[in-house]
Amino acid sequence: MNLIVLFVAIPLGAAFLMPLLGRVARKIPDILANLANFSLLVLALLATKQGLVVYKIGGWEAVGGIPIGIYLVLDGLAVLMLLIVNVIGFLATFYSVAYMERYTDKPRYYTLFLLMIAGMNGVILSGDMFNIFVFMEIAAIASYALVAFGTEAEELEAAFKYQVLGTVASCFILFGIAIAYSLTGTLNMADMSRVIAQQGIGTPVFFVGTLFLVGFGLKAAIMPFHAWLPDAHPSAPAPISAMLSGVLIKAIGVYALCRVLFNVLGLGKVSSFLYILLVLGTLSMIAGSLLALGQRDFKRLLAYSSISQIGYIILAFGLGTPLGFLGGLFHLLNHATFKSLLFLNSGAVVYSTGNRDLKKMGGLSQRMPVTGTTSMIASMSISGIPPLSGFWSKLIIIIAAIQAQQFIFALLAVVVSIITLAYYLKVQKLAFFGKLGEAWQEIKEVPAVMCISMIILAVLCVGLGILLIPGIKAVILDPAVEVLYNGARYAQLILGS
Repeated sequence: MNLIVLFVAIPLGAAFLMPLLGRVARKIPDILANLANFSLLVLALLATKQGLVVYKIGGWEAVGGIPIGIYLVLDGLAVLMLLIVNVIGFLATFYSVAYMERYTDKPRYYTLFLLMIAGMNGVILSGDMFNIFVFMEIAAIASYALVAFGTEAEELEAAFKYQVLGTVASCFILFGIAIAYSLTGTLNMADMSRVIAQQGIGTPVFFVGTLFLVGFGLKAAIMPFHAWLPDAHPSAPAPISAMLSGVLIKAIGVYALCRVLFNVLGLGKVSSFLYILLVLGTLSMIAGSLLALGQRDFKRLLAYSSISQIGYIILAFGLGTPLGFLGGLFHLLNHATFKSLLFLNSGAVVYSTGNRDLKKMGGLSQRMPVTGTTSMIASMSISGIPPLSGFWSKLIIIIAAIQAQQFIFALLAVVVSIITLAYYLKVQKLAFFGKLGEAWQEIKEVPAVMCISMIILAVLCVGLGILLIPGIKAVILDPAVEVLYNGARYAQLILGS
């Protein structure tokens, strides 16, 4: 049970020590950051065997059945998200060992990185609405600074836009929390869920749900709340782009939205609200893919692609069925792997060539075979090519839509997948195939630590389909599906009544 606190304590402690120890020796920041994130990865793996755990900070017990302390909650959904965040976090820090040598201040970079990890882990584990907000702001503020880490005009402009819209999102969320507190008299999520279930879902609850949808929708970059993402993600250093698209928009956006809507407000069985999710998810899918199709900036194309793939996840959750939740959660996991890999690929290309313009590349696989091969695997996985992991999650989402008799949405999911294949084939053709340009005759593959991170993610893109094997699925995916589908049982499980 005490291990839960370490998900927040380890990165916070390492972030505190980083500026102090970073001056002692040049390699200490690399060692400390990777050791901290590897510890979190091991803890996340251990958490898969824990079942439901409720940790009461300070030992404050409920009085008369009403919780008065701060709770941390580890359930099936939290375990899945912790695995995603901390696997990608470790691989991103390992990649950073070589990549960030070209930047000026690695101790500050790792400090911000660890604060972002601590914030995401805190959001995932928090059983208290206000602490979700606090941890979300820790992660968001760290990410604002990391987007601007290069301190060039492009980075600073993107970070400013990201910060402004992130602040607007935080205001919507804070208003939602305030109104929910006024309706229920509690900030504990399980207790709030219990009170709302007793009072019934009326207009005030719908209004609160709308505030959260806008606020967390901005954090998740769901259309039409996406304006900050196409600038922020390309401007950040490659490992941060991988973290932003791979896990941050999911942890403080998609996860928080679904946790609040389904487990706290009880809107998971309200057809009108689910239909809104269907529409927003489909809009994100279509618009994101069409905007990506016309891009020539490698990282900007990946940013628009993230909007499209988040649309698949929101569409799946909007179906409100067990199969829909399974497809959405599995695609969330898959997207974390192949999109993180693609951003690391783009970082490798920029590292070797200093260029992000696809039109100026060509034939890079001849000089960068690891980057080219792993990029091909990630591109085919995100496009839904069998037997890679992206195929299985997209197939489940499409079957779930057909099962729910949402035939138009199923058809649109297929069409968007074809468009996705088209623009990733464009990436492969322009960047990695064809004749090697004169300017790239002398370039080399990136350092080994960067290659290792990319290879591990490529292996995950190939092998994550094994999670659908019944024995493994029952440990990783089914508990998370159960949490979302039976959202009304959240209060009973946490409070025991």
